[in-house]
Amino acid sequence: MKIIVGLGNPTPKYRNNYHNLGFMTADALAEKLKMKIKTSECKSLTAVKRIDGDDVVIAKPQTFMNLSGEAVKELLRKYGAYSEDLIVVYDDADIPVGKLRLRKEGSAGTHNGMRSIIKEINSENFPRLRIGFGCAELKDKSVPIIEKVLSDISYTDREKINEAIQKAADKLFDYIAGKLTFDALMQEINKG
Repeated sequence: MKIIVGLGNPTPKYRNNYHNLGFMTADALAEKLKMKIKTSECKSLTAVKRIDGDDVVIAKPQTFMNLSGEAVKELLRKYGAYSEDLIVVYDDADIPVGKLRLRKEGSAGTHNGMRSIIKEINSENFPRLRIGFGCAELKDKSVPIIEKVLSDISYTDREKINEAIQKAADKLFDYIAGKLTFDALMQEINKG
């Protein structure tokens, strides 16, 4: 069982925001796997497919970011999965634009969606793939983080962000297809 959850905010208003990098990655992965994320269940839109003897669920919670944990908790319950079966994909302001980081576990950091998930499933023991969008404006505090995450991806960041999303989808595809172990996936993603 593998449950890949991309975090974001529903509705067209937020579609191209930095905060929706998880949704964008989920869509790119579903396309590679020839899946359609359209089933409404567990406060999410999902796609489910059996691949290499494993059930794979790709989900986009529809709860808005700060309540993502409600959707993840329901998904784990419905599919009889454990936190270790989960990979959460989301944006991270502490990582440079277009860089990827994969960890087996850890805290929520400054991300409210991750705080919600950790609180609802009562565990930090699940993998997370972070897509960076950090910039000088955030480091010197000239732009409030909430303003940045809810703004559309800038023209100057778009190419790096698109490349990161594609790399994340490619590597997750290889992992789901059994071409990479989780440790190899982590090595591939974190080396760049």
